[in-house]
Amino acid sequence: MSGTLIAKELAAGHGDRALFSGLDLVVAPGDVVGLVGVNGAGKSTLLRLLAGLDTAEHGTVRLTPATATVGYLPQEPDRRDESVKDFLARRTGVAAAQQALDDATQALVDGAPGADDAYAVGLERWLALGGADLDERAEEAAAALGLGVGLDQRMPALSGGQAARAGLASLLLSRYDVFLLDEPTNDLDLDGLERLEKFVGSLRSGTVLVSHDREFLARTVTRVVELDLAQQQVAVYGGGYEAYLEERATARRHAREEYEEYADTKAGLEARARTQRGWMDKGTRNALRKAPDNDKIARRARAESSEKQAAKARQTERMIERLETVEEPRKEWELRMSIASAPRSGAVVATLSGAAVARGDFRFGPVDLQIDWADRVAITGPNGSGKSTLLAALLGRLPLDEGRAALGPGVLVGEVDQARAHFRGGESLLDAFRAPAPDLDPAAIRTLLAKFGLKAGHVTRPAATLSPGERTRAALALLQARGVNLLVLDEPTNHLDLPAIEQLEAALAEYRGTLLLVTHDRRMLDAVHTTRRIAVAGGRITES
Repeated sequence: MSGTLIAKELAAGHGDRALFSGLDLVVAPGDVVGLVGVNGAGKSTLLRLLAGLDTAEHGTVRLTPATATVGYLPQEPDRRDESVKDFLARRTGVAAAQQALDDATQALVDGAPGADDAYAVGLERWLALGGADLDERAEEAAAALGLGVGLDQRMPALSGGQAARAGLASLLLSRYDVFLLDEPTNDLDLDGLERLEKFVGSLRSGTVLVSHDREFLARTVTRVVELDLAQQQVAVYGGGYEAYLEERATARRHAREEYEEYADTKAGLEARARTQRGWMDKGTRNALRKAPDNDKIARRARAESSEKQAAKARQTERMIERLETVEEPRKEWELRMSIASAPRSGAVVATLSGAAVARGDFRFGPVDLQIDWADRVAITGPNGSGKSTLLAALLGRLPLDEGRAALGPGVLVGEVDQARAHFRGGESLLDAFRAPAPDLDPAAIRTLLAKFGLKAGHVTRPAATLSPGERTRAALALLQARGVNLLVLDEPTNHLDLPAIEQLEAALAEYRGTLLLVTHDRRMLDAVHTTRRIAVAGGRITES
């Protein structure tokens, strides 16, 4: 079955803040619609509305045919305590379909009215979602993706790389008529990204997805819907992501030019009207002062001249009133960040000598590596290959089973770790921020966090309640608060919106210290200048 999703005049808000209104969207089989906009613009809210999980303030969402299946696959940063097998069944919709089928079977046994129809519908849905052979397909997908654990393994016990592969497997096993994907690229390595791109490209179903991976968007989407929070507008762009970028830039340039032309015209007319009123007032005063009582002709002439100036002024004012008003384009909030540099460290920043670590079946090393002052190192490799282990070993945070690790003199580390662990505790964001930046007073911290989009309501909240994107912004703000000369970024683009990623790239271009960058963002790897590239695979490193 193929289905079409139709949304009409949708409106949504958050608290007393409007997010979007008047949104129309048709997602037909084969469409791949990319949702873009700053964090907080309502992208995830829109996906939940389309999935029928939330109710819109206004408007409708319907499916054609009504029996079409919709799969909403959100990001799940907190793993449920379930087996991998149960996770896959839940994410593919088979678990819910199985429960509905079991209920319908029991109703059939009990002789309930309408049980025959309910059972037929339930069976058809279970089969359509792939319930009949899910176990076999799950085993094949796990093997193909290199999951490396049995399907009975509990999800919380998986490593980050294994959890990413399990999430990808749930996508590859799904058989929905419409897919709604919220950040499916997060935590995927390059192999996973290529598999996901092939999967999305091969779908006959309609797809709506949110992603901050620019290369993924460029390779997959056929249409872009932009949620503009500043203007509270929705814009739909035909063509792919690159066409969207060009069309948006052109539209914004034209909007700015149109406004400036309107503003210049209005200002010119207003200046002319003021001049004409001034001439009229001056002429009237002169007529009263200079004309003698018996010089009626001269007085009448001056009065007529003043009336003419008044008429011209009124004509100019009418021209101003007839101008079609053009609202000034509002600039969206932008993250403008920099990275505070500390005095340079010694010539040798960090070293590993014969470093090796064994963790269960995984062995890292032995590795010999030296990082020198002003090295800019890109670190790549599959999930689970040892990239985060390499960083932890270099920073001296990981006890080694063999060899040694050392940081050079004068090294001041600034880090954005993959888990954003510093902002996951129960203390307030303000207190969590003050611990590594004790020299900043609370007022200065609040001001800095506000520049990163974290306002008064965020500062007093427990850090653990922040969204993944908000925790990432807090971690980046900390880099601006403290001077660092060794910058360590582990998947920094995860959960950042597109404008923030571009601002981070600009900040990295200005940073003059030593950089260790782990990322699967292909455009960031191209955009950020690096002097060395290290590939990690199976706990070993190679340099190119």
